[in-house]
Amino acid sequence: MAHSNTLIYELLRLLPRHQFDTIVKNYGGDHYVKHFTCWNQLTTLLYAQAADKSSLREIEQGMEVNDPRLYHLGLTRIRRSTLSDANKKRPSEMFQALFYKLSERCQTLTPKHKFKFKNPLYTWDATLISLCLSLFPWSKFGQTKGALKLHVQLNHSGHIPDFIVASPAFNHEAMVVKRSFQIKPDSIYCFDRGYWDYALFRRIHNAKAFFVTRTKETMKYSVTGQHSNTLKNGVLSDEIIQLTNDIYQKELRLVRYYDEESGEIFEFLSNNFHLSAFTIARIYQARWQIEAFFKWIKQNLRIKTFLGTNQNAVLTQIWVAMCYYLLLAYIKYQTKFPKSLFYLHRLVQDALFSRLTLIDLLTVSQRRLERFKLNEFQFAFL
Repeated sequence: MAHSNTLIYELLRLLPRHQFDTIVKNYGGDHYVKHFTCWNQLTTLLYAQAADKSSLREIEQGMEVNDPRLYHLGLTRIRRSTLSDANKKRPSEMFQALFYKLSERCQTLTPKHKFKFKNPLYTWDATLISLCLSLFPWSKFGQTKGALKLHVQLNHSGHIPDFIVASPAFNHEAMVVKRSFQIKPDSIYCFDRGYWDYALFRRIHNAKAFFVTRTKETMKYSVTGQHSNTLKNGVLSDEIIQLTNDIYQKELRLVRYYDEESGEIFEFLSNNFHLSAFTIARIYQARWQIEAFFKWIKQNLRIKTFLGTNQNAVLTQIWVAMCYYLLLAYIKYQTKFPKSLFYLHRLVQDALFSRLTLIDLLTVSQRRLERFKLNEFQFAFL
């Protein structure tokens, strides 16, 4: 079978090479570069993500083992210093731009969210990536800690991230959203109390969009009416209220909901008067999807240990990790692969340099996959 049929070659073919080359040209990423191009850098970093390589030495050794098969990827033997310099100096914005190209492609394939309403549904949240302050002094957070914060907009159609901002850890969530996120008309945005901000509520309202969030204990308001008398499915009340403030004074819904599973009563706030109170509660409950996303990327992607210490190298690694996540999602939705993203990731990891097409990979039996892995192990010592 031809060398070009290795699985990693198949994965690279799914990337929009022409668009990436245009991005690189716009940023001057290959200016004065003779051998290790930005495409080579991307290939190497995607390999590191898929193969779960945690250091420059592991990447170098892994590539050395597979040296006879690197030529069809356009690579020669890679030195640690070469990759380190590229991550440090080449603009991370190139890989950020590639992420959004992949996100646009994924959104054409993703299944609709499971709610009956047609409005696009998004969840906002942020997660901290802890960093060692002595190694990453630019990431200072408090007196003795270092961290980077990822602000994510998760699209519930396909449960994929379609907007990400990496910021210093001390940046408040609401501030980042107001400064960087685009509010789309007729969309529904779900977020927790960390985004409680009257100016943000007003911005969402003015954009003709909707929000669902939790109430705060310190919230001051007056009840102006009863929205619905239909109390069922755990809904205890559905009132029309007005917040006491000088910034946002539009009427809102206050929904009280009893959750049988936890035995707790929750209060939700929304400017959507069309959906049922029970649907409002279910929208907020669906926030667990973004928590699952954060847990998945921290457990399966290399975004907690980094190949470089300067900010550009860290951001480059994060953006390439997100590109790899979208690549897996694209394969899953394009092929209608029925199993989980984690299972697909493990398949790719086990067969990365196997002479195997994507179609073969998605239908391969565990026994045949083990045989491929054994052949690859034997090949490494030929």
